[in-house]
Amino acid sequence: MERTYGFADLHRLMGLMTGDEKHGPAATSALDVLWVLYDRVLRVGPGRMEDPTRDRFQLSKGHGPMAYYAVLAAKGFVPVDWLPGFGSYDSPLGHHPDRVLVPGAEIGRDGFAEALRLHPERVINVGIREQLLVGAGAGLALTGMRPVVHTFASFLVERPFEQLKLDLGHQDVGAVLVSAAASFDWPAGGYTHMAPGDVALLDTLDGWTVHVPGHPDEAETLLRHAVGAGEGKDDKVYVRLSAQSNERALAVDGKRFLTVREGRRGVVVAVGPILDAVVAATEGLDVTVLYATTVRPFDTAALHRATDGTDGTGADVVLVEPYLAGTSTAAANDALVDVPHRVLGLGVGRRELRRYGQIEEHVTAHGLDAASLRERIGGFLGAEVSV
Repeated sequence: MERTYGFADLHRLMGLMTGDEKHGPAATSALDVLWVLYDRVLRVGPGRMEDPTRDRFQLSKGHGPMAYYAVLAAKGFVPVDWLPGFGSYDSPLGHHPDRVLVPGAEIGRDGFAEALRLHPERVINVGIREQLLVGAGAGLALTGMRPVVHTFASFLVERPFEQLKLDLGHQDVGAVLVSAAASFDWPAGGYTHMAPGDVALLDTLDGWTVHVPGHPDEAETLLRHAVGAGEGKDDKVYVRLSAQSNERALAVDGKRFLTVREGRRGVVVAVGPILDAVVAATEGLDVTVLYATTVRPFDTAALHRATDGTDGTGADVVLVEPYLAGTSTAAANDALVDVPHRVLGLGVGRRELRRYGQIEEHVTAHGLDAASLRERIGGFLGAEVSV
């Protein structure tokens, strides 16, 4: 007689799956909801998978699928003896559920649902195949199209870097890369989902434009600029999105730095979503604050003009970037090669923070909160500050 399973069995079923313990809390948090849906709400079962009238459950929480598999096994969609093989190379139960392999798994991406409905021929979902994602985009570019490629920053720049170098760069075709999660926007995802080195990595390649919007409205402006209004179809553009945001948008144009405040003791360049913290940190200091949302090409003319207004003892420049500290120091040095100057690069440190924490805790740990910035900027400029 075939055994039946209930809610009380779910934790034991989850315990049969090992190897992804870091996502255990994420999986467990969804267990109650998944059971109620499949036990009491959804009109679907193992015998109705080909029924076009069946209910469909779209799971966007791709990580930590153990709870999902446990419920599917309890309800008879998949055999219980599949569970111990979770995550192995020959198992149909992967770390990201695949509807082709797992009966009952229908994975969707809610953010593109409307685009898919309106333009089904223009939205391609390649799943978690990051190298294929960039390669497919390059293939579309070779046909004359302007592809927009989107995923986490670490999976868009770091993991498929060879495809960026060869499929786009070597073949001299363009694309718009739009990333998410930035340096540490999803701490619970761990270091695999953090990309503080993405802009520095792109600096090793030729011809990339890099936009770092600091507000959703700026992101729309810069994305439209990248897709067609300001760039040619063969231009390679990276738009670095972040969950962090300044309070208000400024009138960015995809080219120049903006002057937010003028002073004579030095110049502070704030990149993207770090502007509000820099403005607060430099309150009362006699410094010029420049706002950069397009960092490649680097606006050398704006930086040079800003340093012309300093007090004549040499140009002191502080770069505050929401990615790897020092990423743009070489660009600033090149911009000021003809004048005496000092450059301090502030940003995300190289040391890995091994406790997940929250975004705000990462900001503070890397010294990017207003109080820490004020102390470091003031110390570099020799200004008296009250912290």
